[in-house]
Amino acid sequence: MVTPEHLQVVARHLAAENEHRMEDTLATLHPDCVFEDVAMGLTWNGREGAREYYRIWWNAFDLQVRGKRRHGTSEGMLIAETSYVGRHVGDFFGLAPTQRPIELRLAVMIDFRDGLMNGERFYYDLLGLLRQLGASADAFRPQPAEVAA
Repeated sequence: MVTPEHLQVVARHLAAENEHRMEDTLATLHPDCVFEDVAMGLTWNGREGAREYYRIWWNAFDLQVRGKRRHGTSEGMLIAETSYVGRHVGDFFGLAPTQRPIELRLAVMIDFRDGLMNGERFYYDLLGLLRQLGASADAFRPQPAEVAA
């Protein structure tokens, strides 16, 4: 079951994430957390992997997370419907900044361990994001520095 403590750690996480405060964001994550970006087919492990994941997105977009709905499961997983809203301001896996606005709707599944977020699994429309950037899927080849299978 998702507890009030789980919701508090998520609130701290989102506040830090929206202000791009890396260390405060990472402090809400379990040291062995796993970030899975289903759209790209890539996984990042541990806090250093999470740091790399946030660095990729924060350097490329001036994002804000806009929460929509949250659903808790009896197994203790939080499923959130949300949007990333921002502008493309930096390199995104080789795509030069376009300054175009984006709104990326996504679903994220969050599980918990030892009072912290143990991982996030992201589902979103990657082709829709690329269309907003005016980019072709053929030219997009995500290969971050710190990827673990």
